[in-house]
Amino acid sequence: MKQSQIFIPTLREIPADAELRSHQHLLRAGFIRQMASGIYSYLPLATRVIRKIEKIIREELEKLNAVETILPIMQPVELWQTSGRQHTNNKEVFTLQDQHERKYMLAAAQEECITSLVRDEINTYKRLPLMMYQIQTKFRDENRPRHGLLRAREFIMKDAYSFHDTKASLDDMYNEMFNAYASIFTRLGLQYHAVIAESDLIGGKDTHEFIVVSPNGENVFAYTPHGTYAATLSLAEVNTVYETSEEPMRELTLVATPQQRTIEAISEWFDMPKKLCIKTLVLLVDGDIVVTLVRGDHDVSLAKVKVLLQAHTVALADEQVVAEVLGCEVGYVGPIKLPLDIRVVADHAVLAMRNAVAGANESGYHYQFVNPERDFAINISGDIRYIQEGEVSPDGATTVKFGRGIEVGHIFKLGTVYSEQLAAIITNEEGQQTALQMGCYGMGISRLVAALAEQYHDDGGFTWPKHLAPFHVHLIPVNIQDEVQLGLAEDMYGLLKSYHFEVLIDDRDERAGVKFTDADLIGLPVRVTIGKKAAEGIVEVKVRTTGETYDWQKEELIDKLTEMFRN
Repeated sequence: MKQSQIFIPTLREIPADAELRSHQHLLRAGFIRQMASGIYSYLPLATRVIRKIEKIIREELEKLNAVETILPIMQPVELWQTSGRQHTNNKEVFTLQDQHERKYMLAAAQEECITSLVRDEINTYKRLPLMMYQIQTKFRDENRPRHGLLRAREFIMKDAYSFHDTKASLDDMYNEMFNAYASIFTRLGLQYHAVIAESDLIGGKDTHEFIVVSPNGENVFAYTPHGTYAATLSLAEVNTVYETSEEPMRELTLVATPQQRTIEAISEWFDMPKKLCIKTLVLLVDGDIVVTLVRGDHDVSLAKVKVLLQAHTVALADEQVVAEVLGCEVGYVGPIKLPLDIRVVADHAVLAMRNAVAGANESGYHYQFVNPERDFAINISGDIRYIQEGEVSPDGATTVKFGRGIEVGHIFKLGTVYSEQLAAIITNEEGQQTALQMGCYGMGISRLVAALAEQYHDDGGFTWPKHLAPFHVHLIPVNIQDEVQLGLAEDMYGLLKSYHFEVLIDDRDERAGVKFTDADLIGLPVRVTIGKKAAEGIVEVKVRTTGETYDWQKEELIDKLTEMFRN
């Protein structure tokens, strides 16, 4: 491809609104351009990278007999009303209506659409299992789009869905897809962790996220150094054993604590460590009030509460609800003398506390010398707090570390969440009517571009790996006005293409410095420069990742490049 004929609008200045180096390079190297907040055009270089990512994905999915399809982006709102997701997810979904005032939604996900399609066409186990996938643009009305392609409102996604007659069949496919994702990310050359994750608004129970390691990622996860365990921070298991103090229980005492609403303030007021304070949060769990208790130096994980209570929705109760139900301000809530219909859920650590401090459910007051079971009842106890870095790992063999990264894939066992709501029923092998078992497997392709850009760059620009680079070779005649240089460049261009190298030739009438700067920004694996030694048939070859340079005779270029790309 001639550089004069391909659209690569490089920039010299760093865009002011681009914070991450990867985002800066994608803009400066002419890979993407912003149309509006969170909406981007993928220019020719980015498109070529995307196509190579898609090729790897298709190859791995076809090994699982997955079949590609294309589903409607615009969906009737009634589908989401039937599944119940319109009410839980409506702020992030773009809506529109046609000239007849019928309401539609732009697809942020396709569970409802694919389930209704299969429901209408398949009614027997004999046509299962079935896996379909698509690669398509999705839309999500992000409250705060940021970091370029990492948090966009319009993005490219691969979503796949599997349908089964039994849970065992779903389990088998889930494991196969897990391995396929691992193979995809390995082939892409990404450093990643597969972590135990939340189901969020998708639904289902068993789920894993695939997170590419990056200091600029939004996702924090806990993992063991030897790689046997990884989970999102909200679900990472706590394996700490708590010992109850032998200190005698003291008499419960009500203490005035004006304007002392935080654990930090209470800790200072009573001159005691935060771990001797009880932190009380009021939650709405499937619409019911639940009080949760953790130690003052710990934090409640809503995701763990959701799992422990097998709930659909968990959220913090607002100040008005707290005042109406408990008659006090937030900051003074505690576990003593609660209404009988309110469940109390305590973390394991709370059960081992002795002579603690807790809110008195009266504004301006706390209780001192609070003891679980003696002074208040606990309905349910469990692991409901965030793990802390350095704590014992779930297997007890080591300690956990924290990592940060970019979520690029998420797989779910949906079970019958959608098939029951949308009446996707089949006749099983025993002749009984049963709801389809479903799996859902998402992968963010445009986000993968950003993740790759995060991993493959230096101060000068990109350092694309050979199999993902937009082109293999950047061929640069230093002076196109020099007939010898231009002639050798054109000969090399034709020869390289005949050997199936993907070549970008910089045939622009620009200064050498401009060409070399653009070449570093674009970041192709190999730069072949044709300059002053062209008359001797010598070209300069530079490896982008290492900076190594070689002077090769034109006759040996093909053999040496072939060997370089073979390794």
